[in-house]
Amino acid sequence: MLLGLMADTHDRLPAITELVKRMQDAGVGFVLHAGDFCSPFSLLPFFEANVALGGVFGRNDGDPQGLRAKASQGMGVELYESPHSFQISGKRILLVHDLGDVNERSIEEHALVVHGCSHQRETSTHDRVTLVNPGEACGWLTGQPSAAVVDFETMKVDWVTLDKKEWTR
Repeated sequence: MLLGLMADTHDRLPAITELVKRMQDAGVGFVLHAGDFCSPFSLLPFFEANVALGGVFGRNDGDPQGLRAKASQGMGVELYESPHSFQISGKRILLVHDLGDVNERSIEEHALVVHGCSHQRETSTHDRVTLVNPGEACGWLTGQPSAAVVDFETMKVDWVTLDKKEWTR
């Protein structure tokens, strides 16, 4: 099973739309978002692509009630407070905006930890835990929007990055 990973979209609709399209083209049907959607309209690309979304709120989500209301208008869209722990196929996943908000023991209880906040993409493995920060989907700081696709069976992570011409139309 392929999972899409995003964080820090910060309302950048053209980048969100293109990243969702690229993840769908790779075979992703479910995206995990590690917070900082910002405004409710940032959920529209997921609705338009008919992609299931599970996410947590970040520090810059200024209208959580509006985001919840907008999420309820789509099929398969669920938003939670950060951190949020759940299972897929018997493996535990921790979805958190800021990794500093959880303790090491909590991290160790999960097969996959998806986090954002720093806008820096990175992946690491500690014992049996794979940690992924998909970077900033908005591209505001780096100039290059990014996301990730993880093969949930092997925990292999592939990066999805956009060149300027792909998202500045």
